Amino acid sequence: MNPFEIEEIFPDVAGGSRLPRRQAGNSPQGLATTLVADYTLPTRAWLPSAAVTTLLGEFGITSGAARTAISRLARRGVLESSRDGRHSFYRLTRDAADELSAGGAWIARFAEQVRTWDGTWTLVAFSLPQEHGTQRRSLRGQLRWLGFAPLYDGLWVSPDPWNPTVAGRLAAVTPGAMTVFRAAHVDLAATADRNPIEAWDIAAITEHYAAFDRQWRPLLQRVREGRIVGAAAVRARTEIMDDYRHIPLLDPQLPVELLPAGWPRTRAREVFVEIYDGLAEQAQRHVLEVVRRSSGEPPVGITAHTVAVMAAS
Repeated sequence: MNPFEIEEIFPDVAGGSRLPRRQAGNSPQGLATTLVADYTLPTRAWLPSAAVTTLLGEFGITSGAARTAISRLARRGVLESSRDGRHSFYRLTRDAADELSAGGAWIARFAEQVRTWDGTWTLVAFSLPQEHGTQRRSLRGQLRWLGFAPLYDGLWVSPDPWNPTVAGRLAAVTPGAMTVFRAAHVDLAATADRNPIEAWDIAAITEHYAAFDRQWRPLLQRVREGRIVGAAAVRARTEIMDDYRHIPLLDPQLPVELLPAGWPRTRAREVFVEIYDGLAEQAQRHVLEVVRRSSGEPPVGITAHTVAVMAAS
């Protein structure tokens, strides 16, 4: 079994992970993981340690903190190392690459197509002993990652149909009891009635979309004109990925029938794709140059993948 769970790659939704927490301000380990994945994930190419340190330095991370982050990722099994003379190299381990690929595909496919909804909900009711707090947190993290939200403490809901991914994840959860339902909501026409959509904080999600738009839409014209180059292109791609990847957790393609008019899901995806893909060539050129300077050898297997490539992985 893979030693990494997907919420450990994106541990905003779970505690106790081996992979780095993605905190506000971008932790060195989180940035290092994103940088290595963004340019080597399809090939698992080797990157000189000096190149990773230089790239992290362009985010304002000291060389000492960068080296510490790389070393910790290696100890956690996210990166593996090799040496060639005076140079040390790192790449993603197979297990970490597999989970990062799955996570990237999940993000890239979000809002790719308009989804229809049949009006029914998937409900997961569970009971775990109080002494199993770690398992309880892990289960909640799994459910959040899978698009569920808590309608009540032990009752989580999702608009998605039951599917093999959800079944496989939840089947591995022990100990405790769990029941899964597929059902339609019945409106009681009473003040105590709670619609399943209220499991999500729609106002907060709306504001997150608005903040994303305020942050990134102003860059579109500069990207179109090719005015973002070099280290700035790498930074922008990394930062927009870090920002956008939260959106599928907050809004797991909730039914538009239940949302305010003009829901901004599609617009956010369009901004993300145009900036992330539009900066790919410039960012790749910069990473290649940094690697070339660091090792003195022609870089091999380094490529800035696009959203379409991630979605197809």
